[in-house]
Amino acid sequence: MAWARFSSLDGGVIEATGVEAVTSDIDDVTSGFWAVVITFEGRLTAVRMASVDRDPSPTGVPDWTGVQGEWATSLDDTAYVAGVEEIRERIARGTVYQVNLCRVLSRAAEPRVSMRALGNLLAQGNPAPYAATIDIPEAGLEVACASPEAYLTRRGSTVTSSPIKGTAQTAENMLPKDYAENVMIVDLVRNDLQHVCRPGTVRVDHLCRLEQHPGLVHLVSDVSGELREDATWRELLDASFPPGSVSGAPKHTALRAIDDLEPVPRGPYCGAVGWIDADRDEALLAVGIRTFWVDEEPSGERVLRFGTGAGITWGSHARGEVRETELKARRLMALARGQVAGSAGS
Repeated sequence: MAWARFSSLDGGVIEATGVEAVTSDIDDVTSGFWAVVITFEGRLTAVRMASVDRDPSPTGVPDWTGVQGEWATSLDDTAYVAGVEEIRERIARGTVYQVNLCRVLSRAAEPRVSMRALGNLLAQGNPAPYAATIDIPEAGLEVACASPEAYLTRRGSTVTSSPIKGTAQTAENMLPKDYAENVMIVDLVRNDLQHVCRPGTVRVDHLCRLEQHPGLVHLVSDVSGELREDATWRELLDASFPPGSVSGAPKHTALRAIDDLEPVPRGPYCGAVGWIDADRDEALLAVGIRTFWVDEEPSGERVLRFGTGAGITWGSHARGEVRETELKARRLMALARGQVAGSAGS
């Protein structure tokens, strides 16, 4: 049976089962509770769930058996370093200020791979405030997400985005570049929300606060606003997607650089993963980072993927950015191998 589990707005858990409808058109999301995945490239899949439990009892989940062996990468270290230097050249020419450069890891997904089991393992070994597990293969959605970042939360007319820029092993390891990068993206998010919010309501609630997560620390900011009465979900997504923290600034030239430098689509990674409750005017869409997903190739082969990246500015050191992508992936990849105890990094 189709099944999904999400973090709720109050820090609890929502479980949903059964499929009533599937759509790729956000305008169809007018009533009911929907599981939502939007790829970084903008393809939306929304599933209206038949049953929703906001206080679920613990249920049996199969054990994660782990995946062993090597993962292929879309950008090896040499190619990633070259990408960083190309972005710095573009910054020097004044065409862009910051670009998030990512690589996608992939390997064959054994038949026993279960998103429910992997999502349960992530919840235990890498708890995250915006976690989501979506196991709806009939809609093409097999995603296990341990995201620490909120792309959009909604309570009535109030929308909030909480971009993360700045990652280090400890607070003492944060660099001036990290703070500058966060402020830059906050300004971009403010501009995005101003297109759909009532004038004068967009505000920065928190700027560059330190958040501790398993194995690392992030700089996080909160930007919120009050939606116009006539603002639709389509307008909100058109104004703010893809998330600024995983694209760059200015967004249009950053996206051009990503298209030039990244050889494969990101898919759900760096897109949006979460839920919309159209009846309550509530939503929680995470930025799809710290995320595993299954793709089915035209040949029918199932492929397990995971993405990792870093924000590149003029102050970036290429090898340091490579290490940041490794830091973000380390704990999650260890969990995928079944190495729960003593895992490090993230």
